[in-house]
Amino acid sequence: MGPLHGVKIVEFAGIGPGPYGCMMLADMGAEILRIDREPTGAPDIEGIDEQRKNSVARGRKSITLDLKDPAAVETALKLIEKADAVVEGFRPGVMERLGLGPDVCLARNPALVYARMTGWGQTGPLAQAAGHDMNYISLSGALWSFGEEGRDPVPPLNLLGDYGGGGMFLAFGIVCALMRAQKTGEGDVIDAAISDGTAALMAPVYMWLANNRWQNRRASNRLDGTAPYYGVYKCSDGKWVSIAPIEEKFWQLFLHLLKLDEADIGDRHDTRGWPDIRHRFESIIGAHPRDHWCQLFEGTDICFAPILDLEEAPAHAHNAARETFVERDGIVQPAPAPRFQNAKATLPSRPPLIGEHNGSVLQDWGVADEEAPVLKNRNAI
Repeated sequence: MGPLHGVKIVEFAGIGPGPYGCMMLADMGAEILRIDREPTGAPDIEGIDEQRKNSVARGRKSITLDLKDPAAVETALKLIEKADAVVEGFRPGVMERLGLGPDVCLARNPALVYARMTGWGQTGPLAQAAGHDMNYISLSGALWSFGEEGRDPVPPLNLLGDYGGGGMFLAFGIVCALMRAQKTGEGDVIDAAISDGTAALMAPVYMWLANNRWQNRRASNRLDGTAPYYGVYKCSDGKWVSIAPIEEKFWQLFLHLLKLDEADIGDRHDTRGWPDIRHRFESIIGAHPRDHWCQLFEGTDICFAPILDLEEAPAHAHNAARETFVERDGIVQPAPAPRFQNAKATLPSRPPLIGEHNGSVLQDWGVADEEAPVLKNRNAI
């Protein structure tokens, strides 16, 4: 059983960081009930298949409620009375208008952790504005920092904002508040904003900037891919490798394996010589396929790894040995992380269909049977 076994969470269905944060909590053993909107139209095979493949939704049960119906709102509140935490990801004020805001919920359950996931936060000039990952990471200096000098910034997928600055900080905040609630009996309201979380992730960069160890110029620093000893190199087969011998002893080993003389390379700490050194390495590494460099470097202390695509990654020997990726129902997905020696986290239940548990969840959560009429039985799908 995972470390969060016994924790009960009500999740109001959303997109992006909220579901991801809840996946992290479900992976750790939390029991999560997702409240979905009733779909319009009859479910089709394609829609059912897509829901089952939604591995981010694993570890949940799903019911459907029409939250415009006062009876459905009352059902949601009775479920919240039984919960340790609630997660919602609507714009500020939406849950209040539905009668499900934090004041109402905490009045029913004073020890409740009420987590609110947004892009801009609950307050501030942009709080009511729409946005997406790319917008939220723009205000922290993060997006500006990715890319090559003289070219446009490059969005780092949704990893930095939605999932790093958003979902992970949401899960972290919930666990922190749960620990406090266990000690004090007092719940809390969490204002988790992607813009805030991304700024927090940038703390080391701002620290380096304050100490004159970082230049406020893209592609000019040793950790942004510009330094010849910390970068990406293309091989003769069109594939890439990552090389990062930052420390002196690793750098010396790197040169030794390449049979290069340091005097011929030049001073790697002089940024003026970086372009020439990089061109030298590009020529050397580009003369052989990726497998050649894997055989020479992989497993050594030069700090090396092949750059794998999404189909190659699960099959890599290290990932396979650690079972970093798992397959269930034909779906390859990352395994729960991190790992625990005692409270072992295992892959939770498969992703639910929308409303799949309408017929059973009220009884499971100890909510009165007379509430059942607000739940349309969708188990047939």
